[in-house]
Amino acid sequence: MADYIEIFNEYIMGSIEVLFQFYFFAKILNRKVVHPFYFLFSVCAAAVICVVPVSTIAGFGALILLLMTSAILIFRKDFKLSLLYAALVVEIMQLSYGMMKSLFSILYPLMSAVFYDRAGIVLMVSSQITSLILAFVCYYIIYRYFSHYTAAEMQYIFLVFIPILMIFIMDEYINSIIYGWEVIESRGNKEYLVHWQMLIIQLLGIASLFCILFTYKKLLHSFRLSTELTLLEQEEHSLNQYVDEAKSHYEKTKSFRHDIRNHISVVKKLLQGGKTEEAIHYIRDMEDIAEELSFPCSTNHPVVDVLVGNKLSIAESMGIDVHCSLLLPYPCGLRDIDICIILSNALDNAIHACKSMEAGTEKYIHVSGRIQGDYLMMKIENSYRAKDMFKKGTGLSNIKAVTEKYDGAMSIDMQGNVFVLHVLLIIPPYTEN
Repeated sequence: MADYIEIFNEYIMGSIEVLFQFYFFAKILNRKVVHPFYFLFSVCAAAVICVVPVSTIAGFGALILLLMTSAILIFRKDFKLSLLYAALVVEIMQLSYGMMKSLFSILYPLMSAVFYDRAGIVLMVSSQITSLILAFVCYYIIYRYFSHYTAAEMQYIFLVFIPILMIFIMDEYINSIIYGWEVIESRGNKEYLVHWQMLIIQLLGIASLFCILFTYKKLLHSFRLSTELTLLEQEEHSLNQYVDEAKSHYEKTKSFRHDIRNHISVVKKLLQGGKTEEAIHYIRDMEDIAEELSFPCSTNHPVVDVLVGNKLSIAESMGIDVHCSLLLPYPCGLRDIDICIILSNALDNAIHACKSMEAGTEKYIHVSGRIQGDYLMMKIENSYRAKDMFKKGTGLSNIKAVTEKYDGAMSIDMQGNVFVLHVLLIIPPYTEN
């Protein structure tokens, strides 16, 4: 009977255990595995288990190495990512089995002596199944919340791997010490206490794993927010430059308008004096000044004229067809910086989308907008490659934040090779402040 139990434990449940780990390892790495690879992995794992017991540190390392090799050769994954998740998968399975072993070792002495044999088999099978269920729950949590890192975020992944490895080594070390002297000491209350100690240690081990992962995710979130804040500060600085440039431009225009009567008087006197050539040169100089004061597009908003003119000029230099029929209220209750955030991010995204298109394809950016009552409706339409994966980034998040600030709305429409961004803002009452 003991031989059958040993075969069941080592071969049947051992094979299920390693296949269970391999399945979730592939799942966490977002890879699908064809059935022949399951068979190949189970054969390799069986060979490893026959040589080195998995419950030892050497067996732990061998199984991690086997999973890493599968990830690199089969899944084409990065070394750091493969190492971290391989260690997590193996360690969680070991801790799950250790917890259930300790728990059922506590329950076993409570059984009647008459049912010791049968109870032992039932508890052993129950322990194996419960261990797999506990490991499944842990794997699902990792897959759901801790398996979506970018390449930049994986840069610091060894900050997580080292404490995870330390948790396993300490667990194995404590396990060997406690169960080592348990064999020598007499059975009774001390053995019962040992199982409770190991259960608590392994429970704390799993809790520590998730605390480390949660802390790492929070740190990455803080780094991401810090980076976005820096970008926003740079963007605000650039937009403030547009505001200053618009103010300077407005002052020059005001000065030119103030002097226009004097210019007309000079031209009139030159023509009356028969100095036609001098009058023509004077008019050409006035045209040059007027050209410098004009914008590529006129939106009725001096700050936006500078911003949109600058962005569309960049687009034109790239061979992108541009058109602007945007009319904005000025002055109004909308802050200049908020309107600039919307248009700056929208046009940057449109330019980037057109730039990534293949040569010879139609590239265009159309900006339009109008006022209807207390509402401002803007539309930014551009061409893009439909096969490109669309992902909302910081730019669209900034636009959405501004629309929510004015109780408005933002919507995106993608049809064929056309990307359209709609923005609706409620114009608040204007005050001098």
